[in-house]
Amino acid sequence: MKGLLIKDLRLMVKQQKIFSSVVFIAVLLAVVTGNTFFIISYMTFVASLFTLTSISYDEFDNGNAFLFSLPITRRMYVKEKYGVAMLLGGGLWVVSTVFAVAVGEMKKTVPMGDTLIAACGILPVMLVMLAVMLPVQLKYGGEKGRMATIVMVGGVFVVAIVLARAAQWLGIDVEEFLEKLQMMDAGTGAAVAVAVAAVALLVSVRASISIMEKKEF
Repeated sequence: MKGLLIKDLRLMVKQQKIFSSVVFIAVLLAVVTGNTFFIISYMTFVASLFTLTSISYDEFDNGNAFLFSLPITRRMYVKEKYGVAMLLGGGLWVVSTVFAVAVGEMKKTVPMGDTLIAACGILPVMLVMLAVMLPVQLKYGGEKGRMATIVMVGGVFVVAIVLARAAQWLGIDVEEFLEKLQMMDAGTGAAVAVAVAAVALLVSVRASISIMEKKEF
């Protein structure tokens, strides 16, 4: 697994121009607008997406066939991809949160507490995003994977609309339920969200392992 990790990190280094552009845009907008929430969400999500790029590189020119001729198991490969995603996404989440707090304190635009609450809200979203996108990417590959992800996101919105309509038909007050969620203690809400996201990620890992073990190269 160490060799796989080194390989992917070297691939990331080769994309330093793209990565530098992402960081520059995020820092510029954060300094100019004072929107600390943007820099945390933007850098965290973009960093996580770099993992999808590494999967595309592995698939290029039938690279997986060669890769799995080495002493590497498919289970190991999946775990390493999730590890890279967590390392990049989590690492930049910490860095961007520290930077956002610093900008907010210097410009006096956003209190530190609000920035930290926003950061804690972004983390479970990142985990859920990875839980959905990584199995799709491993199953369908680059182009098909992106199309499948778009379809899935659209499907989530459709399901949400259907559930909202069903709740109205059953006489359930959705607005009251949402208000109760908003009244929940921030720490409790963040802990519940992270726990749910962690469970989703574990389920995603098992699904990805099953996908890779059945895949032919």
